[in-house]
Amino acid sequence: MDRAYEGDQTRQLALELGYIPVVPPKTNRLEPWEYDRAMYKKRNEIERLFRRLKGFRRIFSRFDKLDIIFLSFIHFALIVEALR
Repeated sequence: MDRAYEGDQTRQLALELGYIPVVPPKTNRLEPWEYDRAMYKKRNEIERLFRRLKGFRRIFSRFDKLDIIFLSFIHFALIVEALR
């Protein structure tokens, strides 16, 4: 869920399903709601990490047939990202 899907119905459905929406309201919203800025920042960092991991063609295309080989390369990619 992101700012494009921040309607009241979507938020209500997320709450009913037990999720905690951490999406800031649009700036033109008449009745904005409170959201956890720290959690939103962490969510954004995680989304950016997944985007960077998809930049590794081997992860994006999944050439490896064995799960252990694929997982090993994900670990390798995470180490490379941590060293940047």
